[in-house]
Amino acid sequence: MAQKAKKNVKKAAAGTPKKRSPYHLCIDRVLPANLQTKGGDAAFRENESNRPKLPPALAKALSHPGLAIAVLRKNLWQPGRTLKVRFLDGSAPQKQKVEALAHQWSNYANITFTFGDDKNAEIRISFKQEGSWSAVGTDCLVEQYFPKSQPTMNFGWLEDNTDDEEYSRVVLHEFGHALGAIHEHQSPDGGIQWNVPAVMRAFSGPPNNWSPDEIKSNILDKYSKTQTNFTNFDPDSIMLYEFPADLTLNDVGTHSNSKLSSKDRAFMLKTYPK
Repeated sequence: MAQKAKKNVKKAAAGTPKKRSPYHLCIDRVLPANLQTKGGDAAFRENESNRPKLPPALAKALSHPGLAIAVLRKNLWQPGRTLKVRFLDGSAPQKQKVEALAHQWSNYANITFTFGDDKNAEIRISFKQEGSWSAVGTDCLVEQYFPKSQPTMNFGWLEDNTDDEEYSRVVLHEFGHALGAIHEHQSPDGGIQWNVPAVMRAFSGPPNNWSPDEIKSNILDKYSKTQTNFTNFDPDSIMLYEFPADLTLNDVGTHSNSKLSSKDRAFMLKTYPK
């Protein structure tokens, strides 16, 4: 599992929006190996379609208690679900901006977000921990990893004076994770030709300060085709970050996305049908 990366960014002066680094990425909050079985149980209870369709012999082999099948499952909510969202901290402007943006997903996914102070909220938001991250879909139901008193989503660099484009980029991205979406650059159809030494140098320094294993887990590794629903690589997806051209072998980077792309919208309409 990728551990939380240390953040090494100075606070912006009051009234001055932070300047975003192109390397300012969220991290995957993947359940550790010892909790993958519980993650699968939670996913299957929520939505039976999360269970992988496997040949009988393979399904029997993978049902052995010593084998995790998490790499073959999905973490999607039941379409039509209402998900409760609770802020654990944050100022009024922070909360207002996040709530307004989160509802954009409900225009396409048949999922409703209700914001309040419910102690049993599935999605719990903080602004005080390091980095930006979210539980992926139903993983937030595993209380051993996400206790109900702790966040399942964090916005570590969003402040009252952060510009609106950055709010949109980060909030839509993290709520995409909460709906079960993965990073676009790690899609099985991901089309980025990484310059691995350059990637290692870039992300081992500020603001991420990641270890080699964290860089592989969050940037270079791809999900298996059996683990995910995916479309052709979408350079405009909200789930894709900006990567400079000098991190690639063919000098083709990616641009910053702060809105839902047409493929994002179409994918959620199909994944969570009305």
